[in-house]
Amino acid sequence: MHKKQITVALSGLNNIDNPGPGIPVIRGIRESNMFEPRIIGLAYENLEPGTYMHNLVNKTYKVPYPSDGVDALIERIRYINDIEKIDVLIPNFDSELFTFMKSADILKKMGIATFLPTLKQFEERHKSNLPKFGKKYNVKVPFSIALTNINDIDNLTDDFEYPVVVKGKFYDANIAYSKEQALIYFNKISSKWGLPIIIQEFIKGIEVNVVALGDGKGNTIGAVPMRKQYITDKGKAWSGITLDNKNMLDLTHKIITDTQWCGGMELELIKTSENELYLIEINPRLPAWVYLAVGAGQNLPEALVNLAMGKFVKPFSNYEVGKMFIRYSYDMICNVDEFQELSINGTL
Repeated sequence: MHKKQITVALSGLNNIDNPGPGIPVIRGIRESNMFEPRIIGLAYENLEPGTYMHNLVNKTYKVPYPSDGVDALIERIRYINDIEKIDVLIPNFDSELFTFMKSADILKKMGIATFLPTLKQFEERHKSNLPKFGKKYNVKVPFSIALTNINDIDNLTDDFEYPVVVKGKFYDANIAYSKEQALIYFNKISSKWGLPIIIQEFIKGIEVNVVALGDGKGNTIGAVPMRKQYITDKGKAWSGITLDNKNMLDLTHKIITDTQWCGGMELELIKTSENELYLIEINPRLPAWVYLAVGAGQNLPEALVNLAMGKFVKPFSNYEVGKMFIRYSYDMICNVDEFQELSINGTL
């Protein structure tokens, strides 16, 4: 069978100790039996490892940070598209999603397809909005409040008992066992990601996760639950195993149906000793461990590309339980002239 050639542009090439989802998403796309992909990397930094993985990424372009403004980023995408003729664009960072969602119509006019949550879906699952989300969709969530002033930490004991979880609006979460620790984490996280800082009730239990894909019409195309087996000091899964857990899948289907979720998502959950599930976060894109789903029989990156291109995608009906992933470090040897080319010309 002749496979159609398509060009897919992706970000999230920082495959480091806090990895972006770009490389595992690319691996899933490259394993497709339906199309032959040409992969265009979108890099924010010169040292994002995916840039130099020439077996996975055909060509990389430097792009401006979303914080530089919508216009600068979209103009750069326009320039890249004039050369590469992008079919599908997959942003893999929370911090850039808003820009690309806002610009979906502009991208469409350029001939670039995306498959992203709506602005409403994106906003209502924000960490600061999670209590309202739980109430609206009848999902258990820990009590939380959003703080914009560090002095408000003095009054936390009115609503919380320590320990509490201190979270950034995009990334980072730390457990604070005292007011002093809460102050430290507030400063550390806000200096990196800005305000608000979310203070969340600490729920005792096991952290479990689900990677899923919604078709935007209430249907779940795929969902694979996992338990982290080894967690780094940044709270990232360095090893995990697929689970047979009907409750986790039922909750995922419910959320996707009720919200009409469009695109990839990761549910972060706490399973208590009473087997209750608390939703602690919804990440509005495929996570860095998505390749576990591919290995377990659900190629969600491939399905996402097909949905973006308007194709019918049959939902996955099962996956392999007991499949594990183990991350590892790997030293690539690169030439300094490649680094210089990306630094000076913005392409590699």
